[in-house]
Amino acid sequence: MSALAFALVFAAAITHAAWNVIAHGVSKAGMPFLWWGAVGGTVVWIGVIPFTGGLGTDDLRGFLLGVGVSAVLHVIYMAVLQRGYREGNLSTVYATARGTGPFLSVIVAVLLLGERPSALALVGVGAIILGVVAIGLVDRGRSSRSRRTIDPGLLFGLLTGVAIAVYTIWDANAVRTWNLSPVAFMVGTMLLEIPFYSIGVRGRWAAVRTLGRTQWRRIVAFSILSPLSYILVLTAIQIAPVALVAPLREVSVVLVSLFGVFALKESRPGWRIAASAVVAAGIVLLAL
Repeated sequence: MSALAFALVFAAAITHAAWNVIAHGVSKAGMPFLWWGAVGGTVVWIGVIPFTGGLGTDDLRGFLLGVGVSAVLHVIYMAVLQRGYREGNLSTVYATARGTGPFLSVIVAVLLLGERPSALALVGVGAIILGVVAIGLVDRGRSSRSRRTIDPGLLFGLLTGVAIAVYTIWDANAVRTWNLSPVAFMVGTMLLEIPFYSIGVRGRWAAVRTLGRTQWRRIVAFSILSPLSYILVLTAIQIAPVALVAPLREVSVVLVSLFGVFALKESRPGWRIAASAVVAAGIVLLAL
């Protein structure tokens, strides 16, 4: 991976971790928070489009197809993820999704996009995925659900991972095929998500207004940082293989975990730090 692509994805991971820390708690509001995220992100970033190459292409049909499909895929991803958090153990859903998504992205990128990462890079990819899953599974043993039944968290985690892989591959193919500007692509996607989330909050507009009034600072931070993190990823995808970008962006999981260890004093710090060290080793291999 080139130094520029590595820097972009690592910056994306830091940005992603930052908004997760800032928005910790408010994101549990569910659909009202997603509505504000799409609206806020669109308002904040739409003015940046003219300064970042416009749409990046004259193919308006290609642009609309790219952002239209991406919006649907991202909404499906969020719907499955939210359902998983309702039905299963948080740590199981999160770990399975964040590990499965990059794993499937690597496979699809190699089989369908013709990417050929080096053997050393693939070892690094494996280490990152293993470490991310280990971090997510720290608290799994504390689940109160019976081990005799199929864990719904595992099922929805896998489905979420599939959704992550699908939108990652589609977005990568779209920005490459139609040479789309990452900023315009992200704004178009968020704009088209708004009608879906508006349907989701129907009858709950009072809750939406209350959330906006009481948590506006966090919503603004989310509206700036969340799109920025994915814009950096989309930019990196234009110059580096998806098979390397997808796993490396999950470094954000490690950063949030370390924040939990040192700032929030979360349980089992040794396990979390050890798993983070495995991810760090994978990062070193990708950077070689």
